[in-house]
Amino acid sequence: MRVRQPHVAGAFYPGSQEQCEDLIDRCLPSGSVLGEGEHRILSAVVPHAGWVYSGETAGQVFAAIREVGGADVFLLFGAVHVWGVDEPSVWSRGAWKTPLGEARVDEELIQILFDELGNKIVDSPASHQQEHSLEVQVPFIQRLFPEATLIPVMVPPTERSAWLGHEMARIIASRCPDRRVIALGSSDLTHYGPNYGFVPAGHGEAGLKWVKEENDKRMIDLAVAMDDGAIVAEAQKSQNACGPGAVAAACGYARELGASKGRLLQYTTSFDVMPERRPTSFVGYAGIVYEA
Repeated sequence: MRVRQPHVAGAFYPGSQEQCEDLIDRCLPSGSVLGEGEHRILSAVVPHAGWVYSGETAGQVFAAIREVGGADVFLLFGAVHVWGVDEPSVWSRGAWKTPLGEARVDEELIQILFDELGNKIVDSPASHQQEHSLEVQVPFIQRLFPEATLIPVMVPPTERSAWLGHEMARIIASRCPDRRVIALGSSDLTHYGPNYGFVPAGHGEAGLKWVKEENDKRMIDLAVAMDDGAIVAEAQKSQNACGPGAVAAACGYARELGASKGRLLQYTTSFDVMPERRPTSFVGYAGIVYEA
């Protein structure tokens, strides 16, 4: 069986089962995330930094999914930080291993997607080997939804990113209507400061204010409004998302299934989580859910 080995365990998140479970539990909110009423989550946007920075924001999303009863399958739309991934790239067989064990890949549903989409997606396990954007989500899924299976797809930012989400939603709804499949788009927001070579609004508080009130806000507003066709272009212009293809695909997936608006559960930055004397280099994080 093909098994993807963990690449960032012990770095982005703990390297032992006990430590993983403890930190996940501490990242989850104590009360309700969604509040009263009926809720059905179709997809979400979740960050993928080290858990000490973005884990609580991710925890809001996973707690909301737990409130609605979880999912049978998680369709994981990943950001692309590695070289050479030019097409939507799937890990099609076997399992993903983390300190919590092995999470099974949904080979049957993936084969349906290949049958329907043909060469619009590629089977490329090599693309996933060193990419962290999906790996950091898997222990959360294992901890909270141990029976769920995975469909890992890396989504490069192109004009077809939103289309991919729409098409996968259409196929899954028509071919597997009884399965609860939630899509997760994995992305952080603006990477600001000298560490990232991006300082258009100056240093210190002025830069932090610009990121929070302008640059990240533009991307969040597009994602909440589900303007899936504008997300990739906005990120390429403003450098305010590292996984815009994944965000656009998650929005497209939910739009195809009837959602009309997203819900921002939490927004923060790495500076807010671990403040220094003054903001220098930091990253923005948002957790957004899309409901039917």
